Order: sequence, then structure tokens, then C-alpha cells
Amino acid sequence: MATIKQKITPCLWFDGQAEEAAKFYVSVFKNSKIGRIIRYSEVGQEIHGGKPGSVLAIEFELDGQPFSGLNGGPIFKFSEAISFQVPCDTQDEIDYYWIKLQEGGGSESDCGWLKDRFGLSWQVFPAALLGMLASSDRQKADRAIAAMLKMKKLDLAALQRAFDGK
Repeated sequence: MATIKQKITPCLWFDGQAEEAAKFYVSVFKNSKIGRIIRYSEVGQEIHGGKPGSVLAIEFELDGQPFSGLNGGPIFKFSEAISFQVPCDTQDEIDYYWIKLQEGGGSESDCGWLKDRFGLSWQVFPAALLGMLASSDRQKADRAIAAMLKMKKLDLAALQRAFDGK
């Protein structure tokens, strides 16, 4: 991770848990890794309040997508206004991410949404759902939407049955 490959990198604001969060996310997503860790120094301590030697920021990559985590303090919290989407090809994948991302104190919500233990929102959904919802056959799309609205963790087979009218 010596050079930045993309122009846009999401930076996630944490209250002292950036390294813990990065390690957690890297354990959940395959082909992931921790990059550079930047530590607070004594310079500017009267402004930032960070303990010298503690983690200020951490770079990490999740399945090829770069992220950074910043220990910025308690001022800002995550909200559902920002979430990360995890499109899945199979129900096994949906089940895996649904369980793993909630480990350690996360919570499920409706329509494939969940929060992890750090309060970050995720959408875990079957990739095929996007095609269903974008279908030019509005009756099929509406049946899929109606089925999705009744679910927490999304069920690919049930969504497909609803889409097909079965």
C-alpha cells in the first residue's frame, strides 16, 4: 500500500477504536490487509489530546477497496446516512456477512441492513436483487420489493420466488 491507487478513499472516524475496527474488518473480508499505522506524537497534544504513541490513523484494504480509520475522538458518530453495500452471489455469502459483521455487539435492521459493533451501517444483499428491482416488469419488481420489506436478513430464494410470482 505504498501508493494510493484510487482517488477516493473512505475515511472512517472512530473514538479510539480505529485499529480494532480495521483488524475486525480485515478478518471478515477476504483479500484484505492492514497498511500503514500513523501514531500520535507529542506535537500538538494540547490540541488533539491523543496519547503519544497511540494510533492516530490506520490504512487498510478490504477486498481491494482502500479505507482509512481515524481516531478523531467522541465528537462524531456513524449514522445510517452512510453505509457500505456488500452484494452477495449466494445465500451462503449473505449468511456469512450477516453473521460476521454483527459479531461482538452489532445489530440487525430491516431490508438487509445491519450495524456492526462500531456503529457502522452495512447493507448485505443478493446481487441479483438489483436486477429484480430494476426489472421493466413492474409487477415482478413490486413483488420483490414487497417481499424484501418484510425481511431483516435477505433470503435470496424467497426474493426470487416473489419476483417469479410463486
